[in-house]
Parts: sequence; C-alpha cells; structure tokens
Amino acid sequence: MQPERLKIALDMMGGDHGPLSTIPAALAAVEEFPLLDLVLCGDTDLLQPYLADAGLADHPQISFKHASQQVLMTDRPSVALRNKRDSSMRVALDLVDKQQVQACVSAGNTGALIAMAHFVLKMLGGVERPALISALPTTVGSPVFMLDLGATVNCDSDTLFQFAVMGAVMAEEVEGIHRPKVALLNMGEEEIKGSDQIKRTSLMLSECADINYIGYIEGNDIFSGKADVIVCDGFVGNVALKTCEGVAKLIMKRFEQALKNSMSAHLFGWMIKPLLKSIGSGVNPDHYNGASLIGLRGIVVKSHGNATKEAFLSAIRQAVREVERQVPAKIKDRLEHVLIDKA
Repeated sequence: MQPERLKIALDMMGGDHGPLSTIPAALAAVEEFPLLDLVLCGDTDLLQPYLADAGLADHPQISFKHASQQVLMTDRPSVALRNKRDSSMRVALDLVDKQQVQACVSAGNTGALIAMAHFVLKMLGGVERPALISALPTTVGSPVFMLDLGATVNCDSDTLFQFAVMGAVMAEEVEGIHRPKVALLNMGEEEIKGSDQIKRTSLMLSECADINYIGYIEGNDIFSGKADVIVCDGFVGNVALKTCEGVAKLIMKRFEQALKNSMSAHLFGWMIKPLLKSIGSGVNPDHYNGASLIGLRGIVVKSHGNATKEAFLSAIRQAVREVERQVPAKIKDRLEHVLIDKA
C-alpha cells in the first residue's frame, strides 16, 4: 500500500525574520520528508523570488496560497482577529479548518495566533480552553512536556485537569512514553501547600485511574526528569519558561567570561570548547522549538518569534509528528473516556 502524503500550511510572514527563516526551513523540510507537501501562505510576489534564487520555484512539494496581509508582532489579538482576515496566519488556519491541510505552523504573534485558532478551529468536545505545550530537556535525556506556557492565564481546576489529560496524550503519542508521570507545578511538594484550585485539581487527578499522577513538583525539579508532564496555568508556565531561558543565557555568558578572563582556561580553551558546544546543543531552544496549541479541532504549532531556520524546521518536524500520530483525535478519545468514567 502506498504511504500517505502529509500536507502542512506554513505562515511564511510571521515572526521577527519572516521569509528569511521560513523559506530555508521549508526547503530543508521537503528534503527531509519526501512525503511532505507544504503550502506557503503569504505574499506570493515576495516569496517566489526566494525559491527562484534557490532553483526551486517549481518544486513539486511546494505550492502557494496568497495572503495580502501580515499579522505584526505588535498587533493586538482582537485587532488582528477582526481586521486581518487575509493575513498569512489566518489563511493558514483557514486551510486547516477546511481540511485542505492537516496542520499549520506559525512563528507569528502568539496572542493573535491563539485568538484566531480558537475562533477558526473551535475547541474539542470536553475542552474549555486551549493550552500551549512544549517538550523541554531534562537531566535524564528524555524530555518533559510542560503546559500551559501562556495560552490560558487563569485556569480553574477543571481546566487544569483537562490540561493534564491532554499533556499525557502528547507524551504518549509524540514521545512514546507508556503511562507518563504527570505532576502539578506547585510552591512545595507537601499536600498542604498551594492554592485551593491546585489542591482540588490534585484530588481530581489522584482519583483518575487513566492518569499516572505523582503529585506536586517544584520549580527546581522541572528539568530533573521526575515527571514526564508538568501542568500549571499559563501565567505560571510562561514566567517559569522565560525565567529558565534567562538563567541558561546567564550561565553560558558567565562561562564565556570565565574563559576570556582566566589564563589557564584560555590556554586550554581548545579542550573545553567541544564540551561547551555539546552542553549548549543539549539545551539549545532551537532543538526544542515548537509549542503545540492543543485542545483545538486541528493541529497548530507555534514557533518562537525570533526563530532561526533550524528552529522553524524543528516546529515543522513537530507538526509532522502530530499529524502522523493523529494527536487531536487521540486527545478527543481520551477525554471522552475520562469524562465518562467521571460521570
């Protein structure tokens, strides 16, 4: 039987670099995945010369969908939703809604993407709010999935419970983790600590046989590998993620300064550099780029705004994995099963 082809729409104009990052990433993606077809959404007059320069203007795996508008990183989500219906972001989401493609990838304005995706694709049954989830590196090698990273700032216990179910499905389907360990991010591991909504969510998860709930986890254990899935509201998750990114940059900067200021380190720098390069590669955000907006009736992957070619390619890979594993359908089935058991 002939293997099925995949079809993904790319928002080519989103992010800080636009086509300078998205075009090279698209070309690398079709080379890596021979069964992948890409629909490039954006200003075709602007995009086609890039492909022509690479000698790939008529590539059989690449087609175009013209969009006359662009969502800027400074646009308010409500304004983008109302006034930019022919933007590259909206056109890509419309293609998913019409089932002309199986997923879309964008490095554009996060708030606008969440608002548009919620409006265009709607939520799965049993899901109240979407969540941004991403795989992060750990000290044990296998990644940890963390959600929400900023899609839903205020979450009640029911929403956090739904996030836990969706996160478990992502860990199982994308990374193949059997009965992933699910934890709630809290200010302590003791049962008496945390807000009332966290305590109520903990009780709900502990009573759910479908979830391998291991209790609370603190911020200093996010990367320890103790949990496969970490659940929190979007405010806490976004602050935690940005803080971790800032600390990683601080450490690497201090390493560079130490090498520059220390005579012995300078002399043996040629021995140390490969080690630092290896460490940096292991925590490089480009390799873990691609936060999925889950809970929707379609696959949407958000690349970070200043994505490089490699980072945007990583987001495309994430979309391919989710299409292959049919993640929204798996989330829908698991939620229906869990909700029936709760009834």
